[in-house]
Amino acid sequence: MTSDVVIIGAGAAGLMCALTAAGRGRRVLVLDHANKAGKKILMSGGGRCNFTNMYTEPADFLSHNPHFCKSALARYTQWDFIELVCKHDVPYHEKKLGQLFCDRKASDILQLLLVECSENGAEIRLDTAIEQIERTDAGYRLATSAGAVACQSLVIATGGLSIPTLGATGFGYQVARQFGHSVLPTRAGLVPFTVTDPQLKALCSELSGTAVDCLVSCNDKSFRENLLFTHRGLSGPAMLQISSYWHSGDSLAINLLPDRDALEWLAGQQAERPNIELKTLLGEVFTKKMAGLLCELWCASKPLKQYTPGELQAIAGQLSDWRLVPAGTEGYRTAEVTLGGVDTREVSSKTMESQKSPGLYFIGEVLDVTGHLGGFNFQWAWASGHAAGEVV
Repeated sequence: MTSDVVIIGAGAAGLMCALTAAGRGRRVLVLDHANKAGKKILMSGGGRCNFTNMYTEPADFLSHNPHFCKSALARYTQWDFIELVCKHDVPYHEKKLGQLFCDRKASDILQLLLVECSENGAEIRLDTAIEQIERTDAGYRLATSAGAVACQSLVIATGGLSIPTLGATGFGYQVARQFGHSVLPTRAGLVPFTVTDPQLKALCSELSGTAVDCLVSCNDKSFRENLLFTHRGLSGPAMLQISSYWHSGDSLAINLLPDRDALEWLAGQQAERPNIELKTLLGEVFTKKMAGLLCELWCASKPLKQYTPGELQAIAGQLSDWRLVPAGTEGYRTAEVTLGGVDTREVSSKTMESQKSPGLYFIGEVLDVTGHLGGFNFQWAWASGHAAGEVV
């Protein structure tokens, strides 16, 4: 079988590339080893797919080559994808911080992509394993479980290593290396932290399911979002965001009172309400259980009038600058993205074409481009897929 374009990977980036290239009249074949297209789309956003973010900017993406994403994001913006969503009458809403979610189900986004692919003539073959890829004078030849396929342009849209239960593998990195590309070290991103310190582990277990607004900082980066305690450690949007900047052994600085000057507040409360116990006061800000456990962890709870200025300052320091060192992360098993990947310095930022092997393209998460939480990674998938689809 011969096709103009073969795309390996029927995820967000691959389907966007397929519908764009097919819309230009190219014969497009999408191959995927999974039994269903868009599995990550279906589970994203708690099943409602946070399909983009209204405030997408290049600064929201991590890469060893930070300027790489600018061209694709500028040429296919969040507003372009929103227009596609509206074209298919998919109802959506802004949850917070510019994050756009489907009103109904994530399958609405997958369905619109599949409809666009079908209407433009792109063919999708599932349950198809890629056994071998070789370069030819006319392009590329693939040996697959469904037979041989030849093409002029080959697009790798296989994603990263996150959530292997959905079929994630390192296949895209293998292809990159085969054709001379460098693959930067990979690790889990947007992932919960684990803890092993006995006191901290006990605290997290006792507070499992409790969420609290905080400001978390690490390596000169900060995020203001919810922290969620779990039986295994720390999760929630704040922790997921900062995990992409954290490295083993780094400490996290957590401000549990991001809207207050902790010392000024405690001193004011001591003057106004000298007989109130610390755990009672903290119970007005956090849950009563959390307030009690924090007091057990940091200091004995007693009426505010009994604390010295030094003791009050120490308590304020814990509340506004709680330092802890996670044991690690939950890894690729629960990570939303993979950091690192195909070195973008060897790929065209305008077309996503390999600078090592003409006619070979890399799009989406397989590249060393990772967005923040909240729809940014989907926007990169749409933008990079569209960039390749415009030229393949």
